[in-house]
This record gives sequence, C-alpha cells and structure tokens, in this order.
Amino acid sequence: MKRFQQKAVIMIAVVVGSLIGAVKGQEARQRWMFKVLSKQDERLSRAVRKSEARKGKILLDDIEMAAYHKS
Repeated sequence: MKRFQQKAVIMIAVVVGSLIGAVKGQEARQRWMFKVLSKQDERLSRAVRKSEARKGKILLDDIEMAAYHKS
C-alpha cells in the first residue's frame, strides 16, 4: 500500500508539473517538482527514523551518519 502511495504521489507530481510547465514555464515547473518531491523524501526519511526508534536502534544525525558510513 505504501509503495502504491509513493508511486501515486510521483505520478501526480509529474502530471501537475507538466501542466505548470505549460502555463508558467519550465523553471516554475522545476521549482514546484523539487518542492513536492523533497517533501515526500523528507516524510519517508522521518518514517524510517521513527520505525528505527521503535525497534530500539540508536538514531544518528546526518553528520554522524556521514562520519560512520564512509560511502
């Protein structure tokens, strides 16, 4: 179900982005798409962190993750 929701959000963003691109131009389309997809990515990130916290894992911030994972 979550995978379907993710795909649906992306499909809606592409369709609405195309309409915005036709009306306001490609730059406005790119800004809007970036904003929508960034919000979606942030929600997914928060959900993963919340599920890891429930499992009892230690939560690391971005700097700690970058230092811990070298790739």
